[in-house]
Amino acid sequence: MTIQELEQRIFEIEEFRVVIRAPQWDQVGDYEYQRKADRGGSLTNWCRSRLEPLLDGRQYIVLDGVCGVPHGRTKLETLRASYER
Repeated sequence: MTIQELEQRIFEIEEFRVVIRAPQWDQVGDYEYQRKADRGGSLTNWCRSRLEPLLDGRQYIVLDGVCGVPHGRTKLETLRASYER
């Protein structure tokens, strides 16, 4: 899966945007999750468990729908809701 495909797949499933700092044609592992992560989980836990294992040390940012970059303790429910406004 390319970086661009991974970013799109995450948005489709998790309902928030991730920008990975790498050429869009770089290959990474597949995002094999079919359901979004628990709404009560923190952004930090999601990044560590679902995203970082695929990136091989590449840098990334998660964007919210309002002010830019949320802090790691942000609940996924809050992050997703920021896109609905």
